[in-house]
Amino acid sequence: MLRFNILASVVPLAVAAVFARGEFSSQSRPCIEVAGTTVQIATLSWQAQRHVSFTSDPTRATVRVQISDSAEAADFTVIDDIDTIEAGACESHAPPRLVAISRNPSPSDPVIYLSRDGPADYRIFVSSKSFSLLDAAALIVGARGERHRVEAASL
Repeated sequence: MLRFNILASVVPLAVAAVFARGEFSSQSRPCIEVAGTTVQIATLSWQAQRHVSFTSDPTRATVRVQISDSAEAADFTVIDDIDTIEAGACESHAPPRLVAISRNPSPSDPVIYLSRDGPADYRIFVSSKSFSLLDAAALIVGARGERHRVEAASL
């Protein structure tokens, strides 16, 4: 009976630990490295330090991302033709900055308008089995950090 009680108390703790880390599968999530910092799509929204959302209304957007037809014309390019992601491709010594795609954004979250037409803050080109256009746009906007008002600060 004591063994059953121990087992009954350990199993929920193990499940809670897996849930807290958000690692339900070994499948890797899209990630990029920018200036020594890894930026990755979060498994669970509540884990993310940064949230972004998408809109189909250009007047609601705070960031415009254009889908480019060529890698040469893009600011951010993702090209892969592999079925599996290379082990350790986005590993770093620091924990990754997690970005989540939110359906209910807060007023401070970037709202992305993704289109094939300009003007745009960023241009992306994606030809990938592991990245979607939404993933690429979310990562580049999530990696950029806050905009600095240099013009307002300089005299």
